[in-house]
Amino acid sequence: QVQLVESGGGLVQAGGSLRLSCAASGGTFSSVAMGWFRQAPGKEREFVAAINFRGGSAYYADSVSGRFTISSVNAKNTVYLQMNGLKPEDTAVYYCARKIGVDSGRYYYTIREYDAWGQGTQVTVSS
Repeated sequence: QVQLVESGGGLVQAGGSLRLSCAASGGTFSSVAMGWFRQAPGKEREFVAAINFRGGSAYYADSVSGRFTISSVNAKNTVYLQMNGLKPEDTAVYYCARKIGVDSGRYYYTIREYDAWGQGTQVTVSS
């Protein structure tokens, strides 16, 4: 049973940066996709970024493209989300998620496609 643990959230001023980490235990990154989602107060959880380890492609929501970067250190079973140019509207709880059994080069955007989730880490961006 995989466990995902996020860290790195906090309070930052607009324009600042944060790096979130997601450490996976009990599993590897072979044939999986790892994603980041976020949920702001009163809103639905939404896709932020993901990487498919069969094919190595990363993809982003339009709202974060060019500002956020997803990366990984496979030897550490850790996925990162580097967030630059943060805006108040980026304020949310950020969740790491894993999907097993991926197809090469395919993109996975929806919550129901992911089978394991972390507990979330709060990111607050002040104006």
